Amino acid sequence: MQIPITVYVAVAIFQHAALAICTKLLTSGTIIAFDDKTQQLQVIREGSLLIEGDQIISISDVAIPGNISENVEVIDCTDKIITPGFIDTHRHGWQSVFKTLGSNTTLAEYAGRYSAFVSQPLLSPDDIYISQLAGIHEALNAGVTTILDHAHHTWTREHATAGLNASVDSSARVFFAYAFQNIPGFTIQDQITHWRELAPTVSGDLATLAIAYDGWMGDLQDPDTQAVMKLALESKVKVLTTHDVEGPWPLYNTPEVLQRVGILNKSIPIVISHGSQVTANSAQLLRQTNQYISITAESEMHYGHLHPTSHLILDQASLGVDTHFTFSTDILTQSRIWLQSTRARLYRDAIDNWKIPANNPMSVNQAFLLATRNGGLALGRPDLGVIMPNAKADILIWDGRSPGMLGWADPIAAIILHANVGDIKDVMVDGEFRKRDGKLVIKDYAKVQDRFLQSAKRVQDEMKGIPLPIPEGTFMGGYPYGPVLQVDTQRGEGTGYGPSYV
Repeated sequence: MQIPITVYVAVAIFQHAALAICTKLLTSGTIIAFDDKTQQLQVIREGSLLIEGDQIISISDVAIPGNISENVEVIDCTDKIITPGFIDTHRHGWQSVFKTLGSNTTLAEYAGRYSAFVSQPLLSPDDIYISQLAGIHEALNAGVTTILDHAHHTWTREHATAGLNASVDSSARVFFAYAFQNIPGFTIQDQITHWRELAPTVSGDLATLAIAYDGWMGDLQDPDTQAVMKLALESKVKVLTTHDVEGPWPLYNTPEVLQRVGILNKSIPIVISHGSQVTANSAQLLRQTNQYISITAESEMHYGHLHPTSHLILDQASLGVDTHFTFSTDILTQSRIWLQSTRARLYRDAIDNWKIPANNPMSVNQAFLLATRNGGLALGRPDLGVIMPNAKADILIWDGRSPGMLGWADPIAAIILHANVGDIKDVMVDGEFRKRDGKLVIKDYAKVQDRFLQSAKRVQDEMKGIPLPIPEGTFMGGYPYGPVLQVDTQRGEGTGYGPSYV
């Protein structure tokens, strides 16, 4: 059988593996690989995957090749599906301690109670460290192997360092985007100095120091903006990220704005978070400069940003989670929500014109690529989010015999539409297990949990004392508030919405 990806014959594979240290062979599994020549996903049934150190060496259609060296760790993947790890291109990991407090919040309420500037007095550097660490472990458990973390807890040197240290200690692949924002006593100029001091301390390929900045939309000659851009260019920063929430929301770091500043067309990968209301001109700029947006589908529904046009630029899009304390932490859920919401939006065009849809507008393959390969491309890392030779060995192994997946024929559809994160039995980052046989492989994880719970209880008790903002007048001096119809699931006045139980 001939398959159009690089494949070593069995003898060659294991002659190579016999000389290797930390070599793993995944056998007899169904592999969702990527063919770089055809630019398509490729399903290899009853195949094997050879990993040496942190890289994928080869993929074979032979289930259990012969001549296996005793130095090779053989992992039986019979009835299992092997995929690349998920990539999250927008998250605020430090907010884990707020879990379940914001279940019914609007974006305006979030800004007035849970945002970085409001939360600052409540969290010590120790709180930031354990919240970030536990949040990344939560993501790892859910199969998220790479995270672009928009770290806007950079209130002091100690707070910023704590979040970075947690990211390093997490054993996940984290792009820690240090947020530059003017804080009393710790200005953007101070933060730039701190960033430069931290940069030499971050080594290896798992933790990467990146940049987050939301001030592009102001004066283009602003000294802070110019200083951030100078830092990005001089340091050849690996990734730069920014928020873009348009319409009535006052956070419009659009592709057009970034182009005017002169940063969009540089070689630095830029991830524009949300980009919910990109214009045709925005889309053209993203394609011309090969830059990406991060669609956080559940967040944009939860908070009310919505996403009226971002489905039109999926070739330059990836997926993110955003504020995971309010909803799902996993990219699997985001891909499923985005797939079905996009289908619904495009079906409506036909239904509103009294026509029967003649085709399905978006496939499970596309949803899978958004959750994996597109995330790697957004970060400027074509070796992430794919299973192919020379790619990083960030791997998930799914239980194909779980109750929800039993009987699958299409492994991609099984993952995107039928699996849950409990079906992820093994997670590898850089070729090392972070989850095995359904349990996290984290040193002293019980102590991490206990420490996190102590921090969360104290922070949440204080947070409950902060009243939610009253939505009157205008939001941040801009557009007015407007009432939204609330639905009822029970008869009788005031019985449907119910109280909060925090």
